[in-house]
Amino acid sequence: MYPKVIKPFFDFFAALIGLIIASPVFIVILIILMIEHNGKPFFKQSRPGKNERVFKIIKFKTMNEKKDEHGEFLPFHMRITKFGWFIRKYSLDEIPQLINIIKGDMSLVGPRPLHIEYLPLYNETQARRHEVMSGITGWAQVNGRNAISWEQKFEYDVWYVDNQSFLLDLKIILMTIEKVLTRKDVNASENDNMPAFKNVKVQVKK
Repeated sequence: MYPKVIKPFFDFFAALIGLIIASPVFIVILIILMIEHNGKPFFKQSRPGKNERVFKIIKFKTMNEKKDEHGEFLPFHMRITKFGWFIRKYSLDEIPQLINIIKGDMSLVGPRPLHIEYLPLYNETQARRHEVMSGITGWAQVNGRNAISWEQKFEYDVWYVDNQSFLLDLKIILMTIEKVLTRKDVNASENDNMPAFKNVKVQVKK
């Protein structure tokens, strides 16, 4: 009952209240980024959520679009702006994902939605991370985030799928708040400063 009824209800109202409370900060960041990025303050990208349904994740834009002579984007550290670095440092770039929650694309807590091209690379066990709604934060994020391997992250994700509960979600939210305030393990997104997931040596678990 909790995942299907109580959690969606809680997510919607918590995100709505959170967006209202954060609106002054949201508006200030929005104005600065509109100036910095020529009227394009948001980063949007297709990501797979529950049951691999694709949606557009929304975040504040923290990098410019500079490319090299071959038309490829420059490395992360060469594109992130000073203000972008600042809002990432305090996880403020994640605020627009509250809109994703209100729309029903995401939850407050769940496995992070990753790139679509990773979908065919998951083994049978790893693919179970899509049995639940994706989240802004999750069990993997409060247990190492970018300091652990992709395989360890997916193990945490699947563990969460099998142990999801209100008390666990509350614990993850409180741990996330602590990490944001202490800036522990808060360092950009999973896709910007980690090697791409390849899964070339991981076997399917029976």
